[in-house]
Amino acid sequence: MVTRLFVDLGAETDDAADLQENIRIDRGRCVARCYRVTEMFAMWLIDCGVVQFYNADGEMLHTVNLFNDLQPQRVAA
Repeated sequence: MVTRLFVDLGAETDDAADLQENIRIDRGRCVARCYRVTEMFAMWLIDCGVVQFYNADGEMLHTVNLFNDLQPQRVAA
């Protein structure tokens, strides 16, 4: 989803394929994940269920609420 949205927001496909990810740990718990491509970055605030996309100047480009926007997927047992 993150890679696709970077491309939708104007990132080159090759840049999005070279996605860099950082994980933020606070007191032994994963609290956020940050994704970076050329000229853009995104932050997933795990407890909030929100992924926010920004340009290089820090201007918010798009927000996805994972709790509301994504439909549950069935998984085979």
